[in-house]
Amino acid sequence: METDLVINFTYVLAAILFILGLKFLGHPSSARKGNALSGAAMLLAIVVTLLDRSIVSFEWILLAMFAGSIVGIFAARLVAMTAMPEMVSLFNGIGGLASLFVAWSTLEKGINLSQFVLIATMLALLIGGVTFSGSIVAWAKLSERITGRAVVFRGQAIVNSAIVVAILVAGYVLVTQPNIPNIPNILYIAMALALVMGIMLVMPIGGADMPVVISLLNSYSGLAACAAGFAIQNNLLIVAGSLVGAGGIILTSIMCKAMNRSLSNVLFSGFQPVHTSDMVIEGEVKPLSADDAYYVLEAAQSVVVVPGYGMAVAQAQHAMKELQELLENNGAEVAYAIHPVAGRMPGHMNVLLAEADVSYEQLFEMDEINNRIENFDVALVIGANDVVNPAAREMQGSPIYGMPVINADLAKNVFVLKRGMASGFAGIDNPLFFKPNSRMIFGDAKDTLNNMIRQFAD
Repeated sequence: METDLVINFTYVLAAILFILGLKFLGHPSSARKGNALSGAAMLLAIVVTLLDRSIVSFEWILLAMFAGSIVGIFAARLVAMTAMPEMVSLFNGIGGLASLFVAWSTLEKGINLSQFVLIATMLALLIGGVTFSGSIVAWAKLSERITGRAVVFRGQAIVNSAIVVAILVAGYVLVTQPNIPNIPNILYIAMALALVMGIMLVMPIGGADMPVVISLLNSYSGLAACAAGFAIQNNLLIVAGSLVGAGGIILTSIMCKAMNRSLSNVLFSGFQPVHTSDMVIEGEVKPLSADDAYYVLEAAQSVVVVPGYGMAVAQAQHAMKELQELLENNGAEVAYAIHPVAGRMPGHMNVLLAEADVSYEQLFEMDEINNRIENFDVALVIGANDVVNPAAREMQGSPIYGMPVINADLAKNVFVLKRGMASGFAGIDNPLFFKPNSRMIFGDAKDTLNNMIRQFAD
């Protein structure tokens, strides 16, 4: 009795820490504290669970904790900033796989399970399977091991519908007739169908939608964990899974609004393939050297930096921080405009700039910076493309028309740092490059910024 009391009290404490951790994750300045609190809560939950020998084996859990810690340390230390979205996708997938294994084990035993527990277990198995395979496909797309474009084929909706029907039939049999002789075969079929469904859901999604995909899969992993908690009757797992699932749905909604997509389309597999535009955008590109750009920056009183995935690829965040300090010493205000879907995962740019110790107070969300972007002397666009594309405001025939973007073109001068004239993830041209106040500085962003830094130092 005393052991149960200690376990339940600790579960409540861990749940409170989870909630506080989630609250702190809501702002960049407190995100690290939120991560630490959530990690401590999970460690506390695992340790106290060891007291109940009927739930876990002490030796195996210690071994798993040691192995997981080693893998986590190496993953966090060695992963490049450009590979962070892939790592997040893998973490989502591992969470789904864990829920699948819990459900599989529960159904394999199948001893006196109530109807409610059977339904929850089936949900954990199916959602976990979809999350795992879908996350693996997202990881492969992000790491360019497979094509990042939308993969569609004729009759895809029919195939997906048939898979869903088959999953429902298998689930119905498993829940209503758990003791029939062929139940193991039906269980394996259900798992296989869930894994296939995950692949079919993510393959039609193009690279431009990856931030939405990652947040949605994160929500799926939480829902799978919540269902697994009901399956094994673990209250803390139910709470933690619910928090992750709800947080993922909220984040998905934010990402959808930032990309002008509806949440219902996302939830019901309404992702549309990324289309290239038939519209021809004509104009003259005006290149500028880094040396000449220095003279404008040297005279500027205010500079807004718009980072994108290209900054992560070039690893230019530290050079930008150094240039920021030189500009500030020269009397200029420096701000960073962060679009919700800049990069390849939610918060990608925040993580990138935090690595370079950029002050959180200098990071501004899209709506906040757009209200005063006309007053900036220079907009420095580093590796961003679709999130600063004025076609979203000006061209009704554009595939991204209506998408909220950072209005970098309204600044007095715009310097775009790019390797070439390639289009962004959305696969469409950017009229920003041809604006009268826009100049293109071609080359590696890190080299370009270092060149500007040397000019300030001379």
